[in-house]
Amino acid sequence: MATAPTDSRKLERANAQDVYEVTEKDLPVCCPMPGMTPWNSHPRVYLAIEVSGEAQCPYCGALYRLRRDD
Repeated sequence: MATAPTDSRKLERANAQDVYEVTEKDLPVCCPMPGMTPWNSHPRVYLAIEVSGEAQCPYCGALYRLRRDD
């Protein structure tokens, strides 16, 4: 029986929160974000967050807020 390869990175469950705070180093923002398990989520979508400071995912409704460190 074949086994799935193991990955040493710890991945977050996709779409686990309603609101995500991101920083400028996370740009461009996509949902699900890198580091989230992609197999149990919706297709990746990029969100235009730079101008307004927040964007909502059209698939899961998660809200992404841009934290600017001025």
